[in-house]
Amino acid sequence: MSTQDWSRELLDRLERNELRLGVIGLGYVGLPLACEFARAGIDVTGVDVSKEKVALVNAGKSYIGDIDDAAVAELVGAGNLRATTDFSVIRELDALSICVPTPLRKSKDPDISFVVDAMAEVAKYAHPGLLVVLESTTYPGTTAELIIPRLEEQGLVVGEDVFVAYSPERVDPGNLSHNTHNTPKVIGGHTQTCGDLAQALYERAVTKVVRVASPAAAEMVKLLENTFRAVNIGLVNEFAIMCDRLDLDVWDIIDAAATKPFGFMKFTPGPGLGGHCIPIDPLYLSWKLRERNYEARFIALADSINTDMPMFVVTKVMEALNHVGRAIRGSRILMVGVAYKPNVDDVRESPALTILDLLNERGGILAYHDPYVAEAQIEGETLTSVPLSAESVADYDVVLIITNHKGIDWDLIAREARSIVDTRNALAGREVAGTLVKL
Repeated sequence: MSTQDWSRELLDRLERNELRLGVIGLGYVGLPLACEFARAGIDVTGVDVSKEKVALVNAGKSYIGDIDDAAVAELVGAGNLRATTDFSVIRELDALSICVPTPLRKSKDPDISFVVDAMAEVAKYAHPGLLVVLESTTYPGTTAELIIPRLEEQGLVVGEDVFVAYSPERVDPGNLSHNTHNTPKVIGGHTQTCGDLAQALYERAVTKVVRVASPAAAEMVKLLENTFRAVNIGLVNEFAIMCDRLDLDVWDIIDAAATKPFGFMKFTPGPGLGGHCIPIDPLYLSWKLRERNYEARFIALADSINTDMPMFVVTKVMEALNHVGRAIRGSRILMVGVAYKPNVDDVRESPALTILDLLNERGGILAYHDPYVAEAQIEGETLTSVPLSAESVADYDVVLIITNHKGIDWDLIAREARSIVDTRNALAGREVAGTLVKL
């Protein structure tokens, strides 16, 4: 077939509502995306190496907080959604969205092994008339370096036989206002036709598509978004440290600055960065720039400040315990919240885990409460979330607030705790009976 024939065939299948989509990777990005496409009437097959995830999806069950069981069950029951561990299903699919993890190695270099592994499977079963869209966050050039060559090795011509685009995920777990459907989707196609096909597909599931010139441009968009957040969080975290040295309340200062109706965007300090994106994505960019003999200085500085925040929190715990004549060693410490952000069960890269490790190394007797996280691992030991009560809170030497989940009885903590370290200003406006140390 000619170039126009393959692209026309894909568009015709989409217009006839016969297009079959595969979503590779059914995690925090892939499952919501699969559900959104299925809800739009697209025939969706999720592909994942996890037998457990595949079994849950096929049973109409969700393991993602933002997607409830009823939504998955309805889509599976309607025949619009199914899951498999068998990559050979790609032979029968017309389009693929690749949503696999892209973590960092311990050396803070990109670990793109999941993308490499996924593309090895895609290459086995790729065929003319296939559209491949990478969504995994990565460095500029990944699509050109890892996706396109694997398809070309199969004798396929990108832009003629197969079509390639990049569209960065924009998932914010726990966000009740913005979701996969109503968050604009950035798309960069390898060719104009590649971009047109990806746009036509995604417009079925999202309210707005934003086109950029190339996959590399779309990859850079995602890194700008998360670098912006990482740098501004680093700035406000450093302000917290500076205010601490100057004996000023950083929270009052931020609130006052936020009354300016122009030229200021409010960010708040915290115990460190968490989640899959913000602590990681900017380092993908700085790694890539080192290849071009350029140091991304803002990224390096923000990373240094944000990475040091867990240790700064430990010094605040020491300060709070000093008020009651105790050291960390032998003190009973209750951490409130271990998820990386409020109202989610996600502990990926959570600073809470680093802080628990630091306190454990110093001999603290640790416990935690988190209504979203039933278990947490500290140095190979499993801790279980403990309930809050007046008696239990009063029994700890210090209560350390890390995640300000809704539904936690902050009045109980303010009233009963002997000593509190509040890294989130969760107790603002409450009268505290014991010693209060703020970030």
